[in-house]
Amino acid sequence: MANPASDGDIAKRMVDAGLRQLAAAPPEARAAAAAEIFAADCRFHISHPFNDLVGLDAGLDGFFTPLLGSLWHAARTHAIVASGSFEGAQFVTVMGHYHGTFTGDCVGIPASHKPVWIRFGEIHRIESGRIAESWMLPDMLDLIRQAGLWPLAPSLGAEHQWPAPGGNARALESTAPEAGHASLTLVRAMHEALGTFDGKTLESMDLAPFWTPDFAWYGPAGIGTAFGLDGFRTVHQIPFLIAFPDRRGGQHVTRIGDGDFVVTGGWPSVTATHSGDGWLGMPATGRPVGMRVMDFYRCENGLIAENWVPLDIIHLLLQMGYDVFARIAHLRGNPRTTL
Repeated sequence: MANPASDGDIAKRMVDAGLRQLAAAPPEARAAAAAEIFAADCRFHISHPFNDLVGLDAGLDGFFTPLLGSLWHAARTHAIVASGSFEGAQFVTVMGHYHGTFTGDCVGIPASHKPVWIRFGEIHRIESGRIAESWMLPDMLDLIRQAGLWPLAPSLGAEHQWPAPGGNARALESTAPEAGHASLTLVRAMHEALGTFDGKTLESMDLAPFWTPDFAWYGPAGIGTAFGLDGFRTVHQIPFLIAFPDRRGGQHVTRIGDGDFVVTGGWPSVTATHSGDGWLGMPATGRPVGMRVMDFYRCENGLIAENWVPLDIIHLLLQMGYDVFARIAHLRGNPRTTL
């Protein structure tokens, strides 16, 4: 028997339908569509160069209009929609893609006049039936890649559109609380294992008991996708630990389990010192950094089977002294001409 609809189920359906309607709304109807789901004083925390915006009008003018206005036949598809409570607040989280034909430049990224899929991860705090605060990580570096520009060293993993979860749908249906609790307990145990790194060997982190042998790790543009523990280590974990050996995670704005899905994220979620060479081809800078990052997990039979990782790479690189948007401007004929 299906579980009765809860406040979380209602919030999931409101966010799922409302954000898809907002994306598809014509320009003259966009403000009204946004007002159906966002509070007037909503606070937005969005990937660079959008960053922190206060109020719905600022969110529309500073993010939704430039993004959606650049896409002909703009729309959103949602691969994961999950909800839960964390520290007394209610959250709905979404992973998916904006898509359309990229016909207008967006924040300096040149239009390709080809279809694009802009993947994103989002965390929305719900209050009085509206979104009161949003953390949103559209992968702007991947839009740059799709536009035919690449300002970094080649990715170690595969670059491609993120797939929807295997085996399960978006979790819009009601789920038993016990299932979400079990999934969250599994992921938190894996996080604790990550924290046992001794600074010397990968074996100090016993990760194998928490993942399926052929798990999929879907990283952001710049890192890419890898399969299995060996692939994860070579594509992401080893370069990351060399670059950020003192990384500290778990600084979450939310941490929820909903059925087979778990979502965590923070602003920043990870802090570290960039003290090692090689990550994304960058030499060590010695600078402290904060990472805007989320993790979307799908669990299966007591193990983690898939992990999608939205990460604001462009903002992280900016803290390391590398301005991706200045590089793009230079490549497009608008170089910096003064100190």
